[in-house]
Amino acid sequence: MAAPAPRLRIEGLCKSYGDVRAVNNVSFDVPPGELFSLLGPSGCGKTTLLRILAGLVMPDAGRVLIDGVDVAAMPPHLRPVNMMFQRYALFPHMNVEANIGYGLKQAGIARRERQQRVHELLALVRLDGLGTRKPDQLSGGQQQRVALARALARRPQVLLLDEPLAALDRRLRESTAVELKRLQRETQTTFIMVTHDQDEAMTLSDRVAVMFDGQLAQVASPEQVYEHPSTRAVAHFIGDVNLMEARVLNVADTAIHLSAGASRFAVTRNGRSWEANTGVTLGIRPERLDLRLDAAAVCGPNCLPALVRAVSYHGDVSVYHLATDDGTQLLAKTPNNGARARPAVGMRVWAEFDPDDAFLVDA
Repeated sequence: MAAPAPRLRIEGLCKSYGDVRAVNNVSFDVPPGELFSLLGPSGCGKTTLLRILAGLVMPDAGRVLIDGVDVAAMPPHLRPVNMMFQRYALFPHMNVEANIGYGLKQAGIARRERQQRVHELLALVRLDGLGTRKPDQLSGGQQQRVALARALARRPQVLLLDEPLAALDRRLRESTAVELKRLQRETQTTFIMVTHDQDEAMTLSDRVAVMFDGQLAQVASPEQVYEHPSTRAVAHFIGDVNLMEARVLNVADTAIHLSAGASRFAVTRNGRSWEANTGVTLGIRPERLDLRLDAAAVCGPNCLPALVRAVSYHGDVSVYHLATDDGTQLLAKTPNNGARARPAVGMRVWAEFDPDDAFLVDA
């Protein structure tokens, strides 16, 4: 079965401010109904890219196609897109119903049709009965849902979200994220979300585009970005990670054999082929390191003796700061299982990982 035509296609977008290339030859496709996130540190170009899509910034080069139509030179109000801003920008003097229906009124939609659509949206965002309240009578999460309903009122083909959860406290962010995902699934609207929060992007997105210095470093599912980052920078930006400089010794049918200092490792082959004697970076996520206390039970091919330098308790897990015999610093995260003995500061442990649980990127 052929893949659906992209709802949004970006081709060779460029934008400079003086000598700074904010967006540098960016291209990607987004199919209908996908929640696609632009993720990266401050200044990477993700907000500039979002503003280009909204028509608030004109690109120097490239095309923005929505359902095959190039809208790059089209003014914002003529584009089949809408944008939800980080601070929501609700009208404080209007009640909830008037805020949601504002765009419909500006578009000349008849009063009865407008009211019907507003009531549909109130039900969709679960704010029935709150239509007569003013924004300052709502919680932060309720205001966010009003802003989202207003952005969806005219049924845009693409909805742009600029840090949609940034104004909420942590607990409210988690519950609101669930609601945001539900609304996106129910409306089947294509969402393009900008965020610098890795957890937010990984939790909500169907796919993530990781940006650095105006360019896309990787576009993939959250699982692929986390488990198989394309570069050292992506690995370091997404979650915690242990990175070690290594050298390829040889490549077998199913495994790549490496040396890192005095240690030898085996990593499962995963698509890319590496030449012998190539310098690489070996990556292992902290939760994939298994800590053993019993020397007699040690150890498989991927095993590192280490000293526990510090321990931090996080409720469900504990984080262990380790130093190997050659001075390599490692992090390990293990569940706080009451039946399992936990290492203490100063103890000697053996940190082991499965060949399937590591990845390689260029040095």
